[in-house]
Amino acid sequence: MEHLSQLRRTGLFESRAPRYTSYPPATQFRPTVDGTVVGSWMEVLDPGTPVSLYVHVPFCRRLCWFCACRTQGTQSLKPVADYVQALLTELRQLRARLPQGITLSRLHWGGGTPTLLTPALIARLADAIRAAFPFREGAEFSVEIDPSEIDAPRMAALVQAGMTRASVGVQDFDPQIQDSIGRPQSFALTARAVDLIRDHGIAGLNADILYGLPHQTGARMADTVQKLLALSPDRVALYGYAHVPWMSRRQVMIPEAALPDGEARLALFDTARALFLDDGFRQIGIDHFARPGDGLARAADQGRLRRNFQGYTDDGAEVLLGLGASSISRYPQGYAQNAPATGAWLAAVRAGRVPVTRGHAFGPEDGWRGRMIEALMCDFRIDPADIQARFGLTPDQQSRILAPLLDRFGPAVALRDGALVIPPEARPLTRLIAQALDAYAAPEGGHSAAV
Repeated sequence: MEHLSQLRRTGLFESRAPRYTSYPPATQFRPTVDGTVVGSWMEVLDPGTPVSLYVHVPFCRRLCWFCACRTQGTQSLKPVADYVQALLTELRQLRARLPQGITLSRLHWGGGTPTLLTPALIARLADAIRAAFPFREGAEFSVEIDPSEIDAPRMAALVQAGMTRASVGVQDFDPQIQDSIGRPQSFALTARAVDLIRDHGIAGLNADILYGLPHQTGARMADTVQKLLALSPDRVALYGYAHVPWMSRRQVMIPEAALPDGEARLALFDTARALFLDDGFRQIGIDHFARPGDGLARAADQGRLRRNFQGYTDDGAEVLLGLGASSISRYPQGYAQNAPATGAWLAAVRAGRVPVTRGHAFGPEDGWRGRMIEALMCDFRIDPADIQARFGLTPDQQSRILAPLLDRFGPAVALRDGALVIPPEARPLTRLIAQALDAYAAPEGGHSAAV
């Protein structure tokens, strides 16, 4: 009870904060970074640098109400085929602008629903990517799979294309909760998709579930987690539902009166967390779980865990290239986001322009602030030796930077051998503590709940 009282005193349950999948958050991207700026960044990219590639497929057969991703509905495959053709054009243009010799360490297809693509479209897109950017040894290729939009021919095409890891969206297995978020998806349907994945020899299986959904209770959360454990994923992302209807208009369909409050959200997370830990998972960062020996667990042990737009990763690539509408790239000079609207993106690609409409060019403090925030999000500690080695900040400079965090959060943070540490009982505050290092003020209403 005292632990809960301490969290209340910080204002955790009423606060909103970025998820810090980037620094600065995407809410700070501005149109000053456009295609001309990013074109100059492309030209000077070091060809020896490992690169990750994200491909965004925005189409869905059904539009789930809870989702805040950039998606659009379709009942026809024609716009999907046209979109893939435009992806191939953007890929050729990207290849022409970048130095020769670039290779991929990671490839991820997200959405939307990438598994809307037919086997022929899957093969066509994958072949074009490999021709443009060969894979490095040990590269990983992951795909987001909608259990209601997958079958044996498409799974076989993905495996033939080189997929090594599948990510399955679950959210929650309770029928009432599914109805309230517009996501009907039975356990049997999900299990069938997992069987397809396993039958085709894919060992890596991610699963996503949400806490903070309408009508969720501890008992319902426990039931969903136990069902999920029966499917034997090796990684799980336990995300807090972000209710942001001002950003995602479809969320007005969500019954707000049935949403749990901040303290109930934390209780739901703790229920799921306890079950994952009891089953042998390790907690990774604030909201992921992995089996011991998994790549994420090894990265956490070795201090290599990173944060990106898909959550936590063991990918060490400093450069991320984004293909498709709304996708985000990260260059050494900053972030760049493609036009969010599919029509605007298509027009730019067909005109031969870099389809970037906004982004952020890194300033002099962004490097060390971003690294401190990432270190808190990944490791729950800031190592002064690491910051000094990377950015030249002396221990005295770091002490002055961190002093306000110690003053504001008191026992929730501590200095141990010069390192700022968040103890286990205070880790629900991690996003708020990270926000105290964020130099870009933004209205709280622009972010999701901090817990």
